[in-house]
Amino acid sequence: MLPASIPSPSQAEWSIGPFELRAYALCIMAGIVVAIWLGNKRWLARGGEPGVVADVAVWAVPFGIVGGRLYHVITDYDLYFTDGADPWRALQIWKGGLGIWGAIALGAVGVWIGCRRRGVPLPAMADALAPGVLLAQAIGRWGNWFNQELFGRPTDLPWALEIHADHRPVEYADSPTFHPTFLYESLWAVFVALLLLWADRRFRLGHGRVFALYVAGYTLGRGFWEYLRVDPANEIAGIRVNLWVTGLVFLGAIAYVVISARRRPGREDPETLRGFYDDTDPFAASSSDASDGDRKSTGDDEVFALPDDDTSSTSEHDGTADDGDADEAAADDAGSGEADDADSAVDERDADASDAPTRSAAHNGPGETS
Repeated sequence: MLPASIPSPSQAEWSIGPFELRAYALCIMAGIVVAIWLGNKRWLARGGEPGVVADVAVWAVPFGIVGGRLYHVITDYDLYFTDGADPWRALQIWKGGLGIWGAIALGAVGVWIGCRRRGVPLPAMADALAPGVLLAQAIGRWGNWFNQELFGRPTDLPWALEIHADHRPVEYADSPTFHPTFLYESLWAVFVALLLLWADRRFRLGHGRVFALYVAGYTLGRGFWEYLRVDPANEIAGIRVNLWVTGLVFLGAIAYVVISARRRPGREDPETLRGFYDDTDPFAASSSDASDGDRKSTGDDEVFALPDDDTSSTSEHDGTADDGDADEAAADDAGSGEADDADSAVDERDADASDAPTRSAAHNGPGETS
């Protein structure tokens, strides 16, 4: 028999010696690992180099966490900076409270920095990471289940979520079960991730369009469960701030997909994804600017050296010391032979000079002068 509702965990942390393991943090870390793993596989499949995704993640992950926390604190500042509130709670990230839009915005800045350092295009990297980021969100939302937060309105549906009395809003203190909006978002994120994987393979999307579709697809579902949530939140014109942000981001993502498809159809050339470290591009054809002293002894000198190059590397001379001595002796013999030939040539010229009048007279005959 199926349960009448989904129970909430009785605890969200465990003590191991002096350390405490918190379920929320474990879910976030598990999602990060999955995102990096899938992003790396997709990057390699597109023609990128190994290790680039991990290098980018070094910047993206901390930026994303800080951005998510800042967004939450700014949009729910009354929880931390009003009368009677404890401002130091704003730093207690392990107790929950990460805004997805702040995480995406500042995380994108981290991705941009990582891409700049490796010389790879940001849109291509965003496309490779998008499905993995969605799966990370799907996993991370289960941390909200452990913390008994981000639930929806009261309901008695079979999949309703049980919330302990000390976690219920005051106005719903007598309602035992609520919509499990964390579960809705988690399932929706998995669905959109699978949809992106299919669409990318089917239509060969590129130039940031996979990421834009991720944003559009995620916001489409986010608007629904944001409407169901009953936890305290700031509002503008009677509508939750997150709903306003969701609507604007959705429109921007759709506009980007349409404009990008017209201006830059297809996918990036794999050669543009190879990248480099910092300011040094090992793939650039800069051999003409490199000095001989900068070359490494890898055998390339033999390729570039001319036959009469006086500065050829020592690797071209494979003779032994004995061969060198033999060459020197041969050179000395050749030198002495050349000297003897020169003396003989001088003697011959002198003899020719003495015989010249006789030969000339005999040749010219009587009455002729030379």
